[in-house]
Amino acid sequence: MRRDEMKFGIIGAGIVGTALAVRLVEVGHECIGVHTRSRLSYERFRSYLNVDHLSLEELVPAVDILFITTQDSMIRTVAENLTNVLVKPGQVWIHCSGSLPSEILRVKESESIQCLSLHPLQAFASVEKALTILSGTHFGIEGDNEELGEGIVKDLGGIPHHILAEKKTLYHAGAVVASNYLVVLASLAVELFAEAGICGEEALASLLPLMRGSLYNLEQVGLPQALTGPVARGDVQVVRGHLDHLPPKLVEIYQCLGSKALELAENKKNLQGLSYPQDELNALKLLLKPE
Repeated sequence: MRRDEMKFGIIGAGIVGTALAVRLVEVGHECIGVHTRSRLSYERFRSYLNVDHLSLEELVPAVDILFITTQDSMIRTVAENLTNVLVKPGQVWIHCSGSLPSEILRVKESESIQCLSLHPLQAFASVEKALTILSGTHFGIEGDNEELGEGIVKDLGGIPHHILAEKKTLYHAGAVVASNYLVVLASLAVELFAEAGICGEEALASLLPLMRGSLYNLEQVGLPQALTGPVARGDVQVVRGHLDHLPPKLVEIYQCLGSKALELAENKKNLQGLSYPQDELNALKLLLKPE
């Protein structure tokens, strides 16, 4: 199958499915139709692309590539519903889940389909936002036809990365830590600022430039060089003071994060041809060891 002749369909007209369809049509591919249970999502989809809503029996046999862009919990159900629908031999089914393997699409081993997963490593708040940032978005790819997947990602303006299907859950966990838990860390910092007298929106507003500075450092110098702060400096007294004054419920979280920071800091010093004084290193390890 040549990508410049790709005829595709969409099942599930959410933000991701709509944005993918728009961008693929813009680069010359043909969207044959869309299938969705939600009238509202179809109306939104139709506001971007003048494409008909088709039944599964009409849509599936007419396409080379079928994007199943429903919620993760529905992907297997959709695949099961397609077992009695006429399928083109060699047809490619693609889902965009970051946690589920591509093989979840294969209900019967005898099916002549190829299964592929293309996961955009990005948080899309709206179709407009997705269309703005799809170009430059990194994608995790795994499945039967990764070469095709890489080509589709490049057509979208994205950056492809091949991941191990059997380790995909860890890939997704990494994405959750980087995205969702960044918000959690901000919440913890706001909580600590409130204890010190800077509350609510004022606390968050004062922390955001600091967080942006850390992201900028990561972009400029990478890991582990971007790490700064008392653990990186080996400032035992400051770390001890934090632990002495933290609310008890936050002590273990601080210790776990600090222990990881110490690993990074040791790597940073090694790259610089340096090392912690042994007594300093031992003191930090003892302070940051969860009880």
